[in-house]
Amino acid sequence: MPVQIRKAAAADLDAVARIYSHIHTEEEQGRAVIGWQRGIYPERETAAKALERDDLFVEELDGIVVGTAIINQLQVDAYAGAPWKYEAPDDQVMVLHTLVIDPQASDHGLGRTFVAFYEQYAKEHDCPYLRMDTNIRNTRARAFYQKLGYKEIAVVPCLFNGLKGVKLVLLEKKLG
Repeated sequence: MPVQIRKAAAADLDAVARIYSHIHTEEEQGRAVIGWQRGIYPERETAAKALERDDLFVEELDGIVVGTAIINQLQVDAYAGAPWKYEAPDDQVMVLHTLVIDPQASDHGLGRTFVAFYEQYAKEHDCPYLRMDTNIRNTRARAFYQKLGYKEIAVVPCLFNGLKGVKLVLLEKKLG
């Protein structure tokens, strides 16, 4: 099963929107707890803006888009003033946003592959400091990132991408 991760193209927007819709359905039906909300975040517009910035990536399995994430150096407002273990200049920090694997393609190690890609991408862009966040309610993602060596450094209550009352878990890792 050949897996490929690449920058997204305009032709990928429908597939990314479909993945977002699938994950919203999982949450609405009680099969996942992520803290996202249909009609607010993430939506097709989320992907379109990332595509415009050229920081939207897709993961393909056998030529079918099954995962997506945004990778850039844009740290969300909630990161300001956080007690980061590594005080790093902004130009040395790479951030992973909105990583989602289509629930219909789970259990293939696709999330792990995407995070490995993110780490290699950061290395290639001379960014040894990795940051990301997740909703405190998303215990599955929190456990997953911890297994990959990411440390939770703070929980920040905030308005996040239009979602009210979010408790955002901030995570970081330094590439060795």
